[in-house]
Amino acid sequence: MPRWSSLSVTAQGWCIAVAEFLLGLLLLSAGLYELAPVRVEAPAALRIGLLAAVCGAAVLRARRPVAALVLGAVPLGIDLLLGPSLPVWLVYSDLLYAGVRYGTERQARALLGLASALSAASFGVVYVVTGNWQLLVLTAIALSAFVGTPLWWGRAVRLHKDVADAERARAEAVTTIAELDRRAAVAAERNRMARDLHDVVAGHLSAIAIQSEAALGLSRDASSPTARRMEALHAVLESVRSNSVDALEEMREMIGLLRDRPVLGETTAPGRLAHLGKLVDSAHAGGTVVHVRRSGPGRQLPVAVDHAAYRIVQEALTNAAKHAPGVPVELSLDARGDRLEVTVRNPLPDGTVAAPRTPSGGRGLASMRERTELLGGRFRAGPSDGAWVVGASLPLRPGAPS
Repeated sequence: MPRWSSLSVTAQGWCIAVAEFLLGLLLLSAGLYELAPVRVEAPAALRIGLLAAVCGAAVLRARRPVAALVLGAVPLGIDLLLGPSLPVWLVYSDLLYAGVRYGTERQARALLGLASALSAASFGVVYVVTGNWQLLVLTAIALSAFVGTPLWWGRAVRLHKDVADAERARAEAVTTIAELDRRAAVAAERNRMARDLHDVVAGHLSAIAIQSEAALGLSRDASSPTARRMEALHAVLESVRSNSVDALEEMREMIGLLRDRPVLGETTAPGRLAHLGKLVDSAHAGGTVVHVRRSGPGRQLPVAVDHAAYRIVQEALTNAAKHAPGVPVELSLDARGDRLEVTVRNPLPDGTVAAPRTPSGGRGLASMRERTELLGGRFRAGPSDGAWVVGASLPLRPGAPS
């Protein structure tokens, strides 16, 4: 047997109408149907016909509640003229309930107002016609039972359903927002991983490519003494090996963070300005001389600023070696005040940017800018007075003016 909730609205209406008709027949056959003294002796077939008519209107109780009320009012009026009968009034009270429960908010309000007006008019008519206060009390009881109760109950159920629907919509909205937040967090994490992957791997591999090119140049240089060439070649290969090991270690750390459990052993610490010497040595091995100038008190930098500054310097030196090979680079670190000023400057060959000798993915400047802006700093990169200048101004404390 199918569940009630699985039935269509029409099927539910038919089931309720049939059940009400059978209950009315039972009351009629038992003689339990008179609500007031019978004014006209009506045949049983007429009573059954009126019951069938109002039950037929009940089929539309959920789909077209207003139409059901209008159609049911016809047999209800005839029944009232003959003498009100319990089965018809019970079915019509269900139609009143359905009108408030399933109708629109405007229809429900109109029905409540109309019912209140008709009830007040009924009191007035009964009092004027009979002047009997006992009959007035009975009328009040009847109207409360057959009109007031279904209207109140339908309104209560409707309000409960509206609250449940609102809570359901709110829960769905919260779920949607949580899903959007999760996607945004995943996207932000992917962007961070892409930036770190570029800075870590691309920086080391670019240095390896530049140093390998320098090694090939040394192997083809027949003008230098063999011993000197071998010494320079050895230094280049040492730098290549150092960059390779560093790249593998930092890749191992990133892979360990992505796994369900960390890689055994200590993970490498993120690059800091304390390790700046390795970047300078690597650039020197590739043929780029770096002049470092530090100013300001030698205080401890915030971890995020220290790490970001290291990656910016790493990327700037890599770009300088790729686009202006062999050109000296000036690196300035100024930690005075509440900001760390990082400046990397290299002359432009012949006043123009040299063509890159190693592949470039074009993410370097974007990565440096993202790192700077994430800390609330300012970033600039471009030609200035015959040199290419990369500058980053990083706040040393949260809320520092930018």
